[in-house]
Amino acid sequence: MAAPVNLELKKAFSELQVKMIDRQQKVKLADLQIEQLNRLKKHSNLTHAEITGLPQNTRMYEGVGRMFILQSKEDINDQLTDKQKTADAKIKELEQKKSYLERSVKEAEDNIREMLLSRRAQ
Repeated sequence: MAAPVNLELKKAFSELQVKMIDRQQKVKLADLQIEQLNRLKKHSNLTHAEITGLPQNTRMYEGVGRMFILQSKEDINDQLTDKQKTADAKIKELEQKKSYLERSVKEAEDNIREMLLSRRAQ
C-alpha cells in the first residue's frame, strides 16, 4: 500500500519541479523582453530629443530594412510616439505576466516543500 503512494508522490514531485523550472524560464524570458523594450524606448526618446530642435519642414531619411525612405519630421515623430506607446503597453502586459508567473513559482515551491515535509512526517 505504501509503495503506490510513494510512487505517486515521486511522480507529483517531479511534475511540480518541471512546472516550476518552466515558469522560472518564462520569468527570465519576460525580463529579457522587458529589458529589450526599455532599450527601444530609450532609443526612441533619444531620437525624439535629436529631431525636436530641427525646423518643422525638415525631411529626414528613415532606415527601413536595407532601404532609406525620405519622410517628414512629423511622420517620424508620430512613429516614435507610436513605438513608445506600443512598448509601454507591452511592458505593462509583460509585467503582469511576470508577476503571475512569479506567484505561480512561489506556489509550486510551497507545494514541493509541503510534499517533502509530509513525506518526512510519515
